[in-house]
Amino acid sequence: MAATKFKSGFVTIIGRPNVGKSTLVNALVGEKVAIISNKPQTTRNRISAVYTDKEKQIVFIDTPGIHKPKNKLGEFMVRSAKTTYNEVDLILLMVDDSKSIGPGDMHIIESLKDVKTPCLLVVNKLDLITPQEFKKLHEKYGKMDIFDEIIGISAKNEMNLKQLIDSIGSYMMEGPKYFPEDMVTDQPERFLVSEIIREKLLNILYDEVPHGIAVGIEKMEKRKDAEITDVYATIYCEKKSHKGIIIGKNGKVLKRVGIEARKEIENLLGNKVFLEIWVKIKEEWRDRDSLLNQFGYR
Repeated sequence: MAATKFKSGFVTIIGRPNVGKSTLVNALVGEKVAIISNKPQTTRNRISAVYTDKEKQIVFIDTPGIHKPKNKLGEFMVRSAKTTYNEVDLILLMVDDSKSIGPGDMHIIESLKDVKTPCLLVVNKLDLITPQEFKKLHEKYGKMDIFDEIIGISAKNEMNLKQLIDSIGSYMMEGPKYFPEDMVTDQPERFLVSEIIREKLLNILYDEVPHGIAVGIEKMEKRKDAEITDVYATIYCEKKSHKGIIIGKNGKVLKRVGIEARKEIENLLGNKVFLEIWVKIKEEWRDRDSLLNQFGYR
């Protein structure tokens, strides 16, 4: 009996902001590779996450939420999501448990009409709707004649994820193992560290402040004489009032960000971390090409 041939391929996950794309990516690969918050537009870059088993390797691309951009950063985020359509073997469009199909979802669906790449619809938060409600949603989306398959899941509760992986695997072709078996992301440690700090800010701050924040790693170096990594980071914000909020009264907010971020960075790097964070103002950086490039939004 002939051995089963190894399959591999690339899958982009698209959808509106805050539908659970990053939660799904983390659940599928079994590790945290994308930051999560309840704020929309958390993901800004295309993040590759790698799932590998004995038969296949699937490289997932977690994209920024597709939305109506208000600045050049927003334009970059939407463009980076849509350019994946023709670069992959399969598109996963993720929607949530909304009973009606909103204008945001319709905008994305319209953008898929002339795309030749197979498209699988994933209805997230299945645990929040009844089987009858899911059946109605299935019928609504099915009539659009765009989706090769429609699957209901709960990324948070890891419901139906094996079924999803099996379905995705059926679209993969015979191919190589692009990444080592134990590798779950292609992102460098400096990027992951900056994203950890940004996630803590997103979860602690409120209103519009988090969207005007970027995090740069000025220096990251392991000491020669000790199992300690020194990390020097800068939080960039757009307004003087925002700087005050980020630092907080008597530095309490910034101290909390540092404590929470350091714990997670230590888990990531596997050793003790000395973390120092500064806060600087860069007015309207989200609309300045040079600063967008500096912060990695190319």
